[in-house]
Amino acid sequence: MAAPLPGRCGFFVKKKKRFCKMIIARGKVFCGEHATMEEGSSRRIVCPLDPKHTVSEDKLDKHLKKCNSREKPKPVYYVENINAGSTGDKTLQQVSLSERSRTELQSLMDKLKTAVTGLQCDVEDSVLSHPVLQEELNNPKNGDFAHKHLKQQSSLLGHLEALGLLRRGRCFVEFGAGRGKLSHWIHEALKTRDQVETRDQQDTSEDLQLLLVERCSTRFKVDGKHQDTGADFERLQVDIQHLDLSKVQLITQKKLPLVAVGKHLCGAATDLALRCLLGKPGPGEETRPPVPKRLRTSEPADSRDLPGPGPGPGPGPVLGLAVALCCHHRCEWRHYVGQQFFEQRGLGAAEFSAFCRMSSWATCGLRPTNQDSPPQDSTNQRGDDEEHEPAEETDIVGSFLSADERQRVGRLCKRLIDGGRLDFLKSKGFDSKLSGYVSSHVTLENVLLSAVPSSPS
Repeated sequence: MAAPLPGRCGFFVKKKKRFCKMIIARGKVFCGEHATMEEGSSRRIVCPLDPKHTVSEDKLDKHLKKCNSREKPKPVYYVENINAGSTGDKTLQQVSLSERSRTELQSLMDKLKTAVTGLQCDVEDSVLSHPVLQEELNNPKNGDFAHKHLKQQSSLLGHLEALGLLRRGRCFVEFGAGRGKLSHWIHEALKTRDQVETRDQQDTSEDLQLLLVERCSTRFKVDGKHQDTGADFERLQVDIQHLDLSKVQLITQKKLPLVAVGKHLCGAATDLALRCLLGKPGPGEETRPPVPKRLRTSEPADSRDLPGPGPGPGPGPVLGLAVALCCHHRCEWRHYVGQQFFEQRGLGAAEFSAFCRMSSWATCGLRPTNQDSPPQDSTNQRGDDEEHEPAEETDIVGSFLSADERQRVGRLCKRLIDGGRLDFLKSKGFDSKLSGYVSSHVTLENVLLSAVPSSPS
């Protein structure tokens, strides 16, 4: 390019071998970022709040007051580390699998086999669907990527329906909401049902609330399209680790029962969500109100039949949850809800850390030893569009474990970690299970954790 485009910056970017494309002010040659190239311009310095951009030195004080990276006031529902769990042993040194000897790895696998013996956490195949997504699933304009996510969302709604949770008169809390597509389809499913019930002259006036929790600033959010639909949509940009649901105005005003959902709630985020919903109260605090009786899947849920939320502030009772799991290698002992479950089996933080690393063998697509060709379907190793860490592969492991054996060990690690979550839910009065909610050809992370209150004995 011999010259910059009209109205664009005249600074030549050597790395990109082109001129800067930023728009310039009238009468200027360079954009604000490259204004130091002009004679007589004030010196630009790195912003002390964010080194990714610069600012004129003489305008620093004014910039700091409006910089997007400035610390903003914390919302009332932000309570630092409220769901983080105990700090644990800070002296524990993380040891990668590549640093362990064959004897150590064999000892870990022996402990794993002993721990999973008699463990009741089998994954049953249960691929369901919901008619509200059928039109989109049949739409030829949707590519493979979109089709993969639509299948998962359809099955998630099918499981909510089967559990008797897909009803009005409750607040759906979507953890790790991203763009909010799951909440969108929940709303669409209930809107379709409302239209049918209206023709049948039934009452559809019950409240519906949808709360989307996401720590990142997300583009192309779909919940903005529902502002005039009559449903209460609210998005909280906060890490689940710091979220106190009892201080969220949307769910404390009407105290509707809660239903937690999530599509690929990565690693420790699942444990943080369980603590957020059902975390153990501190000393001197009142326990949560009793959970409602489990509903039969064949009868509609009527919020008038549910027990009251009890006196005082706080959200309503937890009616159930359906969360798609993933990335067990990103779990942390501090946040893990199954610590007692592990300790009862003679395991601790060190073993948990090792099992988390080994769990990645189940979905990493490891190649058999001495095979140079890439694994089949290497682009579809995860069920979501986040970045994930690769599995740890070592020469020692490859020398005595085949690819199939490593994947089997990885699946056992996942089931043991999930077993602690099932045990936690049982201690809170819930019946829970693990289901293969989509085919492994759709995503290797195809396990759904679902729970509803236990029926009274």
